[in-house]
Amino acid sequence: MDRIALGSSGRQTTRLGFGSSSLMGAMGRRDSLAMLESAFDAGIRHFDVAPMYGYGEAEGCLGEFLQRHPGDVTVATKYGIPPAKNSSLMGTARGVVRPLLKRLPGLKQRLVGVARTTTRKGEKASFTAAQAKASLDRSLAALRCSRIDVWLLHEVEAADLQDDGLLRLLEDEILRGTIGTFGVGSEAGKIGELLNARPAYCRVLQYEWSVLDAPVPAGAPFRIHHRSLTQNFRSLHERLTKKTAICRRWSEQIGIDLSERELLANLMLKAALVMNPASVILFSSKDSRHIQENVRVAGDASIEAPARKLYELIQTERDQLLSDPEDGTR
Repeated sequence: MDRIALGSSGRQTTRLGFGSSSLMGAMGRRDSLAMLESAFDAGIRHFDVAPMYGYGEAEGCLGEFLQRHPGDVTVATKYGIPPAKNSSLMGTARGVVRPLLKRLPGLKQRLVGVARTTTRKGEKASFTAAQAKASLDRSLAALRCSRIDVWLLHEVEAADLQDDGLLRLLEDEILRGTIGTFGVGSEAGKIGELLNARPAYCRVLQYEWSVLDAPVPAGAPFRIHHRSLTQNFRSLHERLTKKTAICRRWSEQIGIDLSERELLANLMLKAALVMNPASVILFSSKDSRHIQENVRVAGDASIEAPARKLYELIQTERDQLLSDPEDGTR
């Protein structure tokens, strides 16, 4: 797989990265570790995590994985959102009932409702130097490492960054060698204000991007993108299913049947890689076959041109794609 310099961290990693948001939540520890190993065996060398993932247990799970592969992978984690309240209790409960879910799938929706009332998102950090240092020390301990390659301010907004001591801390930690580089991980709509108001914090930008989004301006800081598929894939596939004339015409121009879900997903992922050649693209999965297929797509040069064409068509015909009526006549 193609490799890339990971911003100013001083390290190289793979263009495709594995997002660990499902670890220790949708899967138990054994399955979580198996997914990490599947990603590693497929060739992925960048792993993204956060203290809030997996009811607060995802960093620890990734730390166990890192012990098996010291120095072989790059890691990004975050500061800003702690684990949800009662997260350890819910994590234990899910471990107990997970075998039941496999036999009684209908139980899952009821448990989701219970989880929402039992756990609440932890209070957002105040983004002070003191809080950040405590969070960094906890992440280093959980990950069982002495250095985090990319440390991101999680869901931060420009107005949150009032403590100048935080920036000094970030720069000092680079000098100490505990982090390679730092940046912000936020919603795409908040990135512009962060760049304008707090550019010193924006050495790395992590935010969502898919073929439905506008091109990224040239000269932007190093970027890590996620959500190239997920809901964006479902939305695009639904539109193309309804807009049969557009789907048929685009398929003919691209040379690939866009009504086929797997083929469309492959093109969307490839487009994220092709249209952002100096970035890392993250994905998450609970299926080792899906991981292997994404790695195959990343290395498949034959679909680069079709991926570019798909992006071009979406950008030039967006209004037609999104317009009503949705009867396939447009």
